[in-house]
Amino acid sequence: MQYIAPKTPPQSTEQEHECIFCTLPAAHRDAENHILYRGERCYMMLNLYPYNNGHLMIVPYQHVGSIEKLDSATLTELMEQAQLALRALRFAMKPDGFNMGINEGKVAGAGYADHMHLHIVPRWEGDTNFMPILADVKVMPQHLDAVYEELKQALEMVKE
Repeated sequence: MQYIAPKTPPQSTEQEHECIFCTLPAAHRDAENHILYRGERCYMMLNLYPYNNGHLMIVPYQHVGSIEKLDSATLTELMEQAQLALRALRFAMKPDGFNMGINEGKVAGAGYADHMHLHIVPRWEGDTNFMPILADVKVMPQHLDAVYEELKQALEMVKE
């Protein structure tokens, strides 16, 4: 219901242009904002509008639009967190595979094109069905808060 209930409009046009990848970690309300893990240079969070259960993103704290602008230490941490995310997702959800990618630029589908982020989407055999095709609807069998708790616990179990 939280996705279809009427939303209160933003208080100002400034809010409309804020970068969620900068403001959410700065708020330090990790559970509320579904931030799963924080590193020195990057953090991991659930996608608010997931393609599949467990769809998460790894985001550098640095506000840049392209992976080309990240230094090697940030790139290394981005990939280390990707490995950690895969371990946690395998442990908690047992997917059959993953889609991983970066949508760079609006034309490529980036919702926040000015702040690059890496998507990790768990996939299961037969996870696509007729609902997206016939009704343009995606059925999510688990609430985002439940996914958050499950993956938060899994991260603690698989961290080295």
